[in-house]
Amino acid sequence: MDIYIYINRYCFTNYHFKIDFQIIFALVPPPSIWGGWLAFFIALIMIGLLTAIVGDLAAIFGCLVGLKDSVTAITFVALGTSLPDLFASKQAAIQEKYADNSIGNVTGSNSVNVFLGLGLPWMIAAIYWNIKGETFRVPAGDLAFSVVIYTATAVVCITMLIIRRYVPAFGKGELGGHKGLKIFSAIFFIFLWVLYILLSSLQAYGHISGF
Repeated sequence: MDIYIYINRYCFTNYHFKIDFQIIFALVPPPSIWGGWLAFFIALIMIGLLTAIVGDLAAIFGCLVGLKDSVTAITFVALGTSLPDLFASKQAAIQEKYADNSIGNVTGSNSVNVFLGLGLPWMIAAIYWNIKGETFRVPAGDLAFSVVIYTATAVVCITMLIIRRYVPAFGKGELGGHKGLKIFSAIFFIFLWVLYILLSSLQAYGHISGF
C-alpha cells in the first residue's frame, strides 16, 4: 500500500512538472508538413527558448547562493543549457544502432557553442564598437586556466573512447559492453567533469594559482 501511494505521488508530481512543457511543445507542427522542415525550425526555436529560460534561472540561482560568475557559468548555467543535449544524446543512444549520433551530437553542440555562440556575438560587438571608434576589449579573467583544464580532461575523455573502441573487454564500442565496465566508464567520465569543476572553482576563489 505504501509503495502504491509513493508511485501515485511520483506520477502526480511528474505529470504536473511536465504538463507545461508538453503543452508548449504541442505547438510544434507534425513532420508531414513541408517535408518536416517546419517542425524542425519550430522545434529549434522551442529548444532555444527553453535553454534560455533554464540558463537564466541557473544564473539567478548562482547569484542567490553567492557564487562567482565564472563558477556559476561552468556549473549551473552549463548544466542547465546542456540538458537538452543530454536528453537528445540519450535518445539517440537508445534508438540508433551505432554511437555516432549520440557522441556526434555532443561534439556538434560544443562546436556550435564555441564557433557560433561565441563568435557571432563577438563579431557583432566588435563591429559595434568599431563603428563608435572605440576598441572592443574583454578581460580574460580565469578563462585561460579553465580552458587548459577542460582541454586536458577532453583529451583524456577521447582517449577513453578510443580505448573502448579497440579493447575487446569494453565490447569494442563507445557505448555498451560489459555491465561492470559500462558503470566504470560512466563513473570515470563523471569524475572528469567533477575534477574540471573542482579545479576551476578552486582557482577562481584563489586556493590554487592560475596562469
